[in-house]
Amino acid sequence: MDIRKIREILGEHGALLDHQSRTIPASQLTLPSPDHVDRVWVYSDRNARVLGNLQRMLSTGRLANTGYLSILPVDQGIEHSAGASFAPNPQMFDPENIVKLAIEGGCSAVASTYGVLGICARKYAHRIPFMVKINHNELLSYPNTYDQTLFGTVRQCIDMGAVGIGATVYWGSAESRRELHEVSEAFAEAHAHGLFTVLWCYVRNSAFKTSLGDQSLSADLTGQANHLGVTIQADIIKQKLPELNGGYNDPALKGLGKTHKKVYSELTSDNPIDLCRYQVANCYMGRVGLINSGGASGDNDLQDAVKTAVINKRAGGMGLIAGRKAFQRPFKEGVELLHAIQDVYLCKDVTIA
Repeated sequence: MDIRKIREILGEHGALLDHQSRTIPASQLTLPSPDHVDRVWVYSDRNARVLGNLQRMLSTGRLANTGYLSILPVDQGIEHSAGASFAPNPQMFDPENIVKLAIEGGCSAVASTYGVLGICARKYAHRIPFMVKINHNELLSYPNTYDQTLFGTVRQCIDMGAVGIGATVYWGSAESRRELHEVSEAFAEAHAHGLFTVLWCYVRNSAFKTSLGDQSLSADLTGQANHLGVTIQADIIKQKLPELNGGYNDPALKGLGKTHKKVYSELTSDNPIDLCRYQVANCYMGRVGLINSGGASGDNDLQDAVKTAVINKRAGGMGLIAGRKAFQRPFKEGVELLHAIQDVYLCKDVTIA
């Protein structure tokens, strides 16, 4: 796909391709590249097996050896219920079809639950990198709470042939410090055994929804969540795109924490690319890759997915982790949508802003 087609898909959002950032210079970032493992991780405390598994993922799929990632995540059967997730496309109740979609879609990896990946492991673990999501917020408990619970062990991930693990911390929730402790211990064990780590770095607290907007999607609070995530040695950060800014300055959240006025006057602007760049900056200036989530399926999934990919790439991010937009549609259409996302990262004319 060339840049003209990308601009056509973006429609009224085409100006995203022309934006020039005046906030954090791209020259200060560590940008994705084919030698990312050699430039960043070889100097870290990660062992050789972690480096090998990171490189395997970066060498798989249509984005192989570009430095960018395209990951298919399917854990929504736990988070949202299997019915809510798979009823639009019932073949996805079968775990094998999830793995097949990731392979046919040219993905770098497939991320899913112990059950989904475990039941397919001997057939597919050697064909596409497996990333096991080790904790979930199951929503059958009533009343619902914002609480991520471990569903298994790192040892199980190793035994099924996984190359990495993923986990969520709901930063800002009442349970966040327990989740922080559990996940940091699991990440340390995973690294010791050669698995890389990915953190779903979500901000979650009902108090963050104020009259000024949903501050759990603000650039400053999600940026701080990212910074906490890289502190517990996540190798990749998954984050939602920011939709606003100023969570620390919201009068309804007085006493939340401290920030600096330059965050708003110099390090960010109202442009979505600049808001995302602040997220990248909090991932050690891009040394730890930022992948943004694709979000829920809707009325214009192709445009939304391509728009998110353009914002992430031009901000300095490492790729997209898109699930529902792909697996909730017929198989062929899901493959085409994943390819459209990947085409943004393959297009040399979509440059860093």
